[in-house]
Amino acid sequence: MSNKVAKELADFLLQIEQRSQLHAGYPYNLSCDYSAIGKFFNFLLNNAGDPYIEPDFGLHSRKFEQEVLSFFAQLYKIPENQFWGYVTAGGTEGNFYGMFLAREIYPNGILYSSQDSHYSIPKAAKLLRIQHNVVNSQINGEMNYEHFEQLIKENRNYPALINLNIGTTVKGAIDNLDKVLEILERNQIKDYYIHCDAALSGLILPFLDGAPQVNFQKPIDSIAISAKFIGSPLPCGVVLTKKKWVEKVETAIEYIGSSDTTILGSRNGHTPLILWYAMKTRGYDGLAKEAKTCIDNAQYLFQQLKIREYPCMLNKFSNTVVFQKPSQKLIKKWQLAIYENWVHIIVMQNIDRHKIDTFVNELLLEEGLVDQIENFQRQSALH
Repeated sequence: MSNKVAKELADFLLQIEQRSQLHAGYPYNLSCDYSAIGKFFNFLLNNAGDPYIEPDFGLHSRKFEQEVLSFFAQLYKIPENQFWGYVTAGGTEGNFYGMFLAREIYPNGILYSSQDSHYSIPKAAKLLRIQHNVVNSQINGEMNYEHFEQLIKENRNYPALINLNIGTTVKGAIDNLDKVLEILERNQIKDYYIHCDAALSGLILPFLDGAPQVNFQKPIDSIAISAKFIGSPLPCGVVLTKKKWVEKVETAIEYIGSSDTTILGSRNGHTPLILWYAMKTRGYDGLAKEAKTCIDNAQYLFQQLKIREYPCMLNKFSNTVVFQKPSQKLIKKWQLAIYENWVHIIVMQNIDRHKIDTFVNELLLEEGLVDQIENFQRQSALH
């Protein structure tokens, strides 16, 4: 390797290390160490085709992918003989897969999703040519159920394809599955497909006492979960659905010795290994502890802003703290996500209370609230 190449890599590494220290506005767990499995990146791993069919080539990680899927199946309470899933390239692919199955099952169905749904939902509707009715959102980002029912009534003769947000992108709001089911029953809608976009909260809610129960014991049909909370150097996620739905779209592909049941042809074989390693080393109890810590720290940040009467919002069971947009300098430094006049911090494992204290201190200074800084510093010293 030339000196020039070495220097460019060294400079980039330093840049990424520095940016990782002040990364607060986007939902990525940056506290992970995967050096133990780094040696596998010297090899090609391609999980092309169905994760449950052994192909004719041997450079894949299906064994690990199947164990990862079993973990998620247990978490979302669907029996082994009834579920199917695969490790995706991320939440968008998982959402696209849910929309694809919904359309294949109900070709004349109408999609309903709220204004606060992830941008991958209207994108999927456009690509798959599904009629899409956008449901108004409440101020906290949750679906407006009265508007949803109004739209359902207007289209009661068509199957309903429904995307529910289990933690919206900007505000962390959770759509109420039970209310949606009540509306469908009240309006005698028999043909429906419910996809749950649980990108970030999908690995938080199952570990929280009193959190809404969203799983396959209720009539949902698919769920997409991102690996953001687990943490991965490569974007990835998981999609789960009912095996009976996948059998409707399965196509055998002779030259790979497998079936075409996924969105992508070739699939990353390293990401299942990463997820497997995370689950084996941290386990259910470890992930549960991380989820509770993130929620507690989000509450802490929210309270620090609230007691200083800084405009802010936090949904229940969410680690996304929304607050009034500060200076551009602060937004750039802490890499905050902007939405209209608001920004948010998503409190992940790498956002501890020391970082929260540092941020709030800088926010007060930027906003000219100098008289509050000494009080804040005294309170911080107690934690």
